[in-house]
Amino acid sequence: MALGAGWLCLDFIRTLRHRGTDAVSEELADPADLAAWVRQCVPSAVGSAVPSADAARVGEARRLREAVHQLVQAARGPGGAGACGREALECVNRAAARPVPTPSLDPSGGIRWRADDPVDAALSLVARDALDLATSASATRVRQCAGPLCGALFLDGSRPGTRRWCAMGVCGNAAKKQALRTRSAR
Repeated sequence: MALGAGWLCLDFIRTLRHRGTDAVSEELADPADLAAWVRQCVPSAVGSAVPSADAARVGEARRLREAVHQLVQAARGPGGAGACGREALECVNRAAARPVPTPSLDPSGGIRWRADDPVDAALSLVARDALDLATSASATRVRQCAGPLCGALFLDGSRPGTRRWCAMGVCGNAAKKQALRTRSAR
């Protein structure tokens, strides 16, 4: 599971790799995958206490992922977030309404995070993050990777706003190597 798209919701969307290509790959294939994602992406004490999810929770997470994808894509377009479909928006709003992890200070002075349902809490964080992104100026800086087999969404934080790849070390290097091979073959 790769992280680093710039927003938690964009990282969650990436759990469906190579979207729209023949190489599509599901990273939330089963309850263990969902639990691993929650452990990796939410505050540590909450993530370490993730109970095993079931197939219904995996389906719920995938539906939220697709709704978040629709919301972000709408926010990138000329109609903005308001152009998102009603069903997708209701799904995101339902998830955002769930309780999030709560912090408390432990006796040693560290922060401890708690959630009665870590999966619900993680999905709520994703949904709230998606709502924040979709209604912020940053939505116009969300790009789709130019890698032909990637298509991941990422936040373009470059000064000119011209970043083309989700990660230079993967998609960018592959594109540059292909361009060099093409030039050399001439």
